[in-house]
Amino acid sequence: MATVHLRIGDLVWGKLGRYPPWPGKIVSPPKDLKKPRGKKCHFVKFFGTEDHAWIKVEQLKPYHAHKEEMIKINKGKRFQQAVDAVEDFLKKAKGKEQNSDGKGDSKGKKTPNKPLKILEEDDEDLSALKDPSEKPVKDDPHFHHFLLSQSEKPASSMEPISKRLKIIEEDTGSTSIQAADSTAINGSITPTDKSVTCSSRKGARLGRTPAEVASMCDITFSCVSDPKAARDLVLGPSGVLQGIRPGKCYVEMSTVDPETITELSQVITSRGGRFLEAPVAGSQQLSNDGMLVILAAGDRTVYEDCSSCFQAMGKTSFFLGEAGNAARMMLILNMVQGSFMATIAEGLTLAQATGQSQQTFLDILCQGQMASTFVDQKCQNILQGNFKPDYYLKHIQKDLRLAISMGDMANHPTPMAAAANEVYKRAKALDQSDNDISAVYRAYIH
Repeated sequence: MATVHLRIGDLVWGKLGRYPPWPGKIVSPPKDLKKPRGKKCHFVKFFGTEDHAWIKVEQLKPYHAHKEEMIKINKGKRFQQAVDAVEDFLKKAKGKEQNSDGKGDSKGKKTPNKPLKILEEDDEDLSALKDPSEKPVKDDPHFHHFLLSQSEKPASSMEPISKRLKIIEEDTGSTSIQAADSTAINGSITPTDKSVTCSSRKGARLGRTPAEVASMCDITFSCVSDPKAARDLVLGPSGVLQGIRPGKCYVEMSTVDPETITELSQVITSRGGRFLEAPVAGSQQLSNDGMLVILAAGDRTVYEDCSSCFQAMGKTSFFLGEAGNAARMMLILNMVQGSFMATIAEGLTLAQATGQSQQTFLDILCQGQMASTFVDQKCQNILQGNFKPDYYLKHIQKDLRLAISMGDMANHPTPMAAAANEVYKRAKALDQSDNDISAVYRAYIH
């Protein structure tokens, strides 16, 4: 099949991860944004969402040649709006072209078009193709929202949230955070009228103590590493509980056991506060991209008050009923993910032990029913020896342990999780705790 050469300004269908192909335009990236290493890619601005992303060339198709095909397989409302935006763009471009055709020299000759340079896959000279009439990407108000993942320095767990929220300085010198109106992947966000504060166990950065944070805001979010940290933050000296007053809302976003959630809910509501648990499913990368899945349970009115914040943090949220249900569901999800990652690592090492190519194993796997961005990225990282944490191994082991305990309480067997847990414990003994969950691979080769 002939290679399709693309250039700046071309309209394309771009596929990002597991999402369906979406209409976009190849544009020039900002000068300070480095091109990802490895496979060749182009910088694409998507219609309808204003997303920007580096897309591999094999995930790009010319817009016109594949328009009918794409419209047949995607009937979503947002997708149709994006296609309409492309058509509007084409109409405006055609109008400009017709107007320019009437302009020439005094003899009626048309000014010849400047030849365009064809961008080869390994061409780095992007600036030569830049359309001078196009608004720089860096000036786009949506740009930094969608390029957090391009940052060379890893963001803190709460930074992606604050990036998408408007920070307002109070006269007291403290800082609260209110949801800013923006266009996210799931549409327009209506900001909450509540003051919101993000807190971290390592010294509440937006207040001197957890109690102060809770007392000065309507809604306080917390996300810490484990049940003990969650309890200490609420029940410890100068803890959140001391700042709770009637009507104050506390949102626990940590992944902990349902018993801890029940305890925190009871103590918060005993002071007249309102409680919601809202653990998040996803990795650091998904957090940076605003693509987390939020599982909520507890006070439904708090869930509704937090809707704009959840839209800023993630792509979707689920309300699961009474407090404790979100913790149960999250532990089940992480149990499955942790067990699956351990099995993939086992398969890679068995392939090597039996003289099979690990890369071929991955190539075959990614062509079958288990193909996913998760499998591809984790396996590629293993083969490259890259265990930079996207989801800490110590956290998935903690969740496996809590899921097994939950199974014991329900008198339900969890043999797969128990086996996976032992492998992660072995990996922790090999000093892999602060590496990515894919570092469980090392438990099989030592």
